[in-house]
Amino acid sequence: MAAAAICGLSLSGCADKWDRPALGVDTPGRWKDVAAPKAAWPAPDWWRGFGSAELTSLILEAERANQDIGAAKARIEQADAQVRINGATLIPVVDGTAQATGAPNARTDKLQGSYQLGLNASYELDFWGKNRASVRSAQASAVAARFDEEVVALSVQTNIANTYFALLSSQERLAIARGNVKSAQTILDAIQARVEVGTASALDRAQQRAILDQQRAALPPIEQEIRTNETAIALLVGRPPIRVDIKGGRLTSLKVPKISPGLPSALLVRRPDVRQAEATLAASDADITAARAEFLPSIDLTAQGGFESTALRSLISSSAFAYQIAGGLTQPILDQSLPGNLDLAKGQYRENLFAYRKAAVQSFVDVENALIGVRKTAEQVRLQEAAVKSAREAYDIAQAQLKEGAVDIVTVLNTQQTLFDAQDSLVAARLARFQALVSMFEALGGGWAAGGRPAGGDPLPAFNVPKIAAR
Repeated sequence: MAAAAICGLSLSGCADKWDRPALGVDTPGRWKDVAAPKAAWPAPDWWRGFGSAELTSLILEAERANQDIGAAKARIEQADAQVRINGATLIPVVDGTAQATGAPNARTDKLQGSYQLGLNASYELDFWGKNRASVRSAQASAVAARFDEEVVALSVQTNIANTYFALLSSQERLAIARGNVKSAQTILDAIQARVEVGTASALDRAQQRAILDQQRAALPPIEQEIRTNETAIALLVGRPPIRVDIKGGRLTSLKVPKISPGLPSALLVRRPDVRQAEATLAASDADITAARAEFLPSIDLTAQGGFESTALRSLISSSAFAYQIAGGLTQPILDQSLPGNLDLAKGQYRENLFAYRKAAVQSFVDVENALIGVRKTAEQVRLQEAAVKSAREAYDIAQAQLKEGAVDIVTVLNTQQTLFDAQDSLVAARLARFQALVSMFEALGGGWAAGGRPAGGDPLPAFNVPKIAAR
């Protein structure tokens, strides 16, 4: 007995105090590209800022029908069920029993009956908080599942917006390419007229025909891009491509929403991926508490009570009633899995700690990249618009001089190709600008939750939640 007690005490000594590592997140006081930020956080329906009713309709449909969002909601149901499963350990387990048996009587050769009716109850005293810790772990995991739903929903929103803008870009490029084909045909007709009067050569005509053929060859890939973007949107809204008909339009018809990040410390409570990592970390912390409690004695209480009689009519009577109450204590003595389980829980906590740190730093990186992206793409659009204007002016002059015979064909060909390239680059620059704005919305954590909750989701349960260090 003494040896067993010593083994039990030595095993319990493995459950020493858990020295929780610090979060170690370096939260800056400002952004690198914004000296004094004035917060303009995204609205819950931030996509409406682009002024496209069709985009809004697609995103709202995806909220209802997207398969990934549906799977994320199912994971919330599973997490909530696990909370109820773990919470069942905090209340007694009660079973009802009923039994009827018959056996022949040796003296009378008649069948003699026996009837039993009773209740069995068992309960483990959660003296060390093991069961409560497992419930807290499940609660934190359920919160993490809700933030995961927000991560999935935000990803679906931004994917639809980016794909929709790419579709508009392809439609605009197709319209420009068809206009370029028409312009190239006009110049070819002018050169043909000059060939007929002897002021242009067959080489000039062949060169222009090559440009015309290049412009025509550019049409099928753009048309393919349009169809590919349509099918990508169909997948996001959960419908077969044949059921999706997107009108589209031009990027120039969209509005440019205003958006600005607040303080970096506020970002950490808005980003659903950071909050998910925080909730997962809290669940790991509760798992360590439960693993430590496994080293300590467990106390079980049991109770049985009921009626037993050989006659059914006298079953429910005071003389047939019997009960039993018992209590037991169990102390692990030699179980080498317990230290391993504790080390496993600590290792998982440290892994989730690094995941949280990475998510926090990644949020700062995403915002910085989005800030520079929004600013530089706006500058690129402005400069490219000036380039198109200059190229258009040069092309118009060359085309007019060609009709008058005052310019050589090479000059016309060069100005023509320069204009075509400048127009295509301008559309690409506009697309990059709108996609940079979408990246900014995503970097700031969006403003909408799939479950209809405010941005940032539900607060974490009040238990061992490490505080975010800011400086």
